[in-house]
Amino acid sequence: MIDMFLEHFQRVSEYLQGGGIVMPPLMIASLIMWILIINRVFYFSRLYKKNMSRDKAGELIKAHILPDTSKYKGAVALFVEEFLKRKSGKSGLDEHILDETVIIIIPSLDRYLNLIGVLAGIAPLLGLLGTVTGMIATFDIISVFGTGNAQAMAGGISEALISTQTGLLIAIPGMYMHSFLTKRAEILKQRISSIGIYLKKYV
Repeated sequence: MIDMFLEHFQRVSEYLQGGGIVMPPLMIASLIMWILIINRVFYFSRLYKKNMSRDKAGELIKAHILPDTSKYKGAVALFVEEFLKRKSGKSGLDEHILDETVIIIIPSLDRYLNLIGVLAGIAPLLGLLGTVTGMIATFDIISVFGTGNAQAMAGGISEALISTQTGLLIAIPGMYMHSFLTKRAEILKQRISSIGIYLKKYV
């Protein structure tokens, strides 16, 4: 078991070394991107689960009772909780506070999404940079040894291909997840805006 792990680790290490100088920033970008993706997946999943009805939200607002977090954890419960923290008890002012609560919550749904998109977009560019540096290394070898030293040329070509492959392997799932999370955020924004309008009759 340990031998298999060490062998696998050695192969990964050789692969990363073969990609040249762009591999460390590619790995860092990938790590940060997936940490943020996992963060957003769990956050959105929580907002989709255990949602309360609009009428129940209205009852809680009328009674000024915070949602039971063991029963309700969805977007509506989050909205009710945030509104009740700011509620003044004056009808006219509370309508403005409802609107303010919508404005506060909606931007939080977009948190990290732009950065995920940027990191996914940077990955293929870093891969392209690795392609360029790899081909430069290859041409340097050709200028010194000519085309007769295939083994020396293979190192530069390998660097170009590995860095390009890695950049695409990071970018493709990253872009997919960015699109997926953006759609989830848009649905939640619509839900928050809708509940904000609906609950005005309860304040």
